[in-house]
Amino acid sequence: MNHNRRHFLAQSAAAAIGVSSGIRLGAAFAGDTQPKRILLRSSWQTVNIGDIAHTPGLLRILETHLPDAEIVLCPSNVDNGVEALLRSRFPKLEIAKKGSRQLAEAYQTCDFLLHGSGASLVAEKDVRDWREKTGKPYGIYGITLPPKMSHATTATSASSLQKTVDILSGASFVYFRDSKSLAFARQLGVKSPVMEFGPDAAFACDLRDDEKAEAFLQKHDLEAGKFLCCIPRLRYTPYWTIKENSKFDPVKHRRNEMMKEHDHAPLREAIIKIVKQTDLKVLVCPEDRTQMQVGKEMIYDKLPPAILSRIAWRPDYWLTGEAISTYIRSAGLFGNEMHSPIMCIGHGVPAIVCRFEEQTSKGWMWEDIGLGDWLFDLDDEPRRQQLPATVLEMAKNPAAAKEKAAQARKFVEKRQRETMQQLSRVLG
Repeated sequence: MNHNRRHFLAQSAAAAIGVSSGIRLGAAFAGDTQPKRILLRSSWQTVNIGDIAHTPGLLRILETHLPDAEIVLCPSNVDNGVEALLRSRFPKLEIAKKGSRQLAEAYQTCDFLLHGSGASLVAEKDVRDWREKTGKPYGIYGITLPPKMSHATTATSASSLQKTVDILSGASFVYFRDSKSLAFARQLGVKSPVMEFGPDAAFACDLRDDEKAEAFLQKHDLEAGKFLCCIPRLRYTPYWTIKENSKFDPVKHRRNEMMKEHDHAPLREAIIKIVKQTDLKVLVCPEDRTQMQVGKEMIYDKLPPAILSRIAWRPDYWLTGEAISTYIRSAGLFGNEMHSPIMCIGHGVPAIVCRFEEQTSKGWMWEDIGLGDWLFDLDDEPRRQQLPATVLEMAKNPAAAKEKAAQARKFVEKRQRETMQQLSRVLG
C-alpha cells in the first residue's frame, strides 16, 4: 500500500469517527485547535427593546470573554430592523433561521448549544431537539423559572414539568437571572452540575444610535444629565393591540383597568417632586410598543398643566440602540419595567424598578445585584408609598446614585466573567 493510499484511508477513518461522535473533522486532525462553534438560541420577539437586548448582550459577553468562538444565532424573530442591527454590530455573526438549511448544518458543525436569557426556558423544545439529535452539550444562560410551573394540576402539566426538570438537569450549567428561580429549581429537583445566579444577558447590550438620540433630545430640549426617564407599564401587556394573531383577553384587560391608576400614581407623584425640587426634566418613554399610549394616558395627561413644560412624552416606539443612547445621557431611570433598568445599570446609570405580582420573579434580581433599596413591590403598600421619596433622593444626589449603580455593574460584570469561564471549561 503506497503512502497516498494509507493517507486517504486514515482520513476516511477519522472522518467516520468524527461524524459518528459529533466531532468536527478538522478538530480530529488539528488537535482540536479550530475555533469552537456555539449555536445561540435567542431573539424571542422584537416588540420589546428588552427582548431585543438579550441577544446583543450575550453576543457581547461571548465576544469579550471567548473572542475566538464562532457564533451561529438561531432566532425566533429578528424583524423590524433587528437583524440589520445585529449584523452591523456583529459582522461575523452567522444567522440560521428555524427550518433552514443553515440550521441543519449548524447542528452538524456546532459544538455547543447556548439558550439565551428569557422569561422561562423559552426554547425548551429546541433544546430537547438538539440533545436528541446531536448528543452534544448545552447550557442555559440567565433565565427565570416561573413559579406557576409548579401548579401541575393535571397529568399532562405534571409530565410537562418533569420534562423541563429533565432538560435543565441535563444541561452543563444553568444560570438563573434571579435567586428565587434558582431556589425554585432546587425545590423541583433540578440536578445540573452547575446551578448559580447568572445575570440577564441584556446587562451587556451595547447597541447605540447616538444620532437619533441626539436629534430627539434636541427636539424636546432635553440636556444630557439634566433629565430622568420614566417608563409606564400595565399589569399585563395588551398584545392584542399590537399583534394581529393575539386575541383580546377580557380578564387581563379588566385587571389592567383596575390597577392602572394604582400602579402609575406613585410615578406621577415622583415626577411632580422632581419638577418642584430639582432643575431636572422628565422623559416619559416606552419599553414596548404598547407603552406610548399608556404613558400618555396614565402619566402625561394626568400631570398638573403647570409642570408640562418640564415633561417630554415620546409618542413612538424605538429600537434598543436609540433607547440606550438616550438612557446613558440621562441622570437615571425609574418605572414599572425591568429591562430598561437592566440596560441602564449595565452602563452605570442609576435605575429604580417597580414590580407586581403578575410578573415573574425577575425583578428580585435587583436584590441579587445589591440594589434592593431600588426595588419596589407595588403590591406592598408601605413600600409603594416610599417610591416617590426614593426617586427624588436619586435625583438630588447624582454622585451617590452613580456610585451605587457602578457597584452593581461591577458585580454583574464579575458574574459574566465567571459564567464565561465555566463555558470555556465545558468547551475544553
